[in-house]
Amino acid sequence: YKMKKFRVRPLDEIKEDIAMAAAAYGPIVRTVFLPDGNTIFMRTAQLVDICGALNRAFPGLERITTYGAAKFLVLKTADELRQLREAGLRRIHAGLESGDDVTLAKIKKGATAAEAIEAGRRVKEAGFELSEYILVGIGGRDRWREHAVESACVLNAIQPDFVRLRTYVPVPNAPIYKDYETGEFQLPSPHEAIREVRSMIENLTCRTLLLSDHISNYVNVEGQLPRDKEKMLKRLDAALATDESKFAAACPDCL
Repeated sequence: YKMKKFRVRPLDEIKEDIAMAAAAYGPIVRTVFLPDGNTIFMRTAQLVDICGALNRAFPGLERITTYGAAKFLVLKTADELRQLREAGLRRIHAGLESGDDVTLAKIKKGATAAEAIEAGRRVKEAGFELSEYILVGIGGRDRWREHAVESACVLNAIQPDFVRLRTYVPVPNAPIYKDYETGEFQLPSPHEAIREVRSMIENLTCRTLLLSDHISNYVNVEGQLPRDKEKMLKRLDAALATDESKFAAACPDCL
């Protein structure tokens, strides 16, 4: 979003989009995802209004989902979250990225691990499904262990419904990119990234569905925790026993 200035779109524009989508897709729509970077920032009354418009436009609608950053989720009161839940918002996707405060500060996430826990617990208490994202490799080679273990600790405290893995790929203009260019931040190799995922899963005690549903990841490991933990660890061990050159690197120079 570096090339865009943040703004809240007028409700009339959003409702016009909804009407156009309803005309095109109508009764087949079962789920709607409210996109862009930080929809939860909108005033609660506006979001309730949008949810109402969606439910009227799509009679078969079963779930509305949105992104929600921890630093803005904590600004919503319990009553506001209840209003959104009753309006049809069912699931929130939050980018935890890491449970390590040093890493969070370095990437300028804007929230601490404690704030992420508070936001996650509020969301769960309000009755939402919660999906938390972890950025594999974002701690670099020097903080991979802290990143893995502390991320597991935060997830255990939140008890999200889903944990989704994404492997970090450097992107120009991101705060950490200059450190990557100078070598101060070093990406883990494929085996190091897999080892990091293994360490996090080993330390997870919460009941959650872990998903590796993205092309950036080296290993497609998923399952219901704690039931499938041993199966997932064995899959990761098999990947660690595979020649590292067999993995397509997330970037050309991380091997």
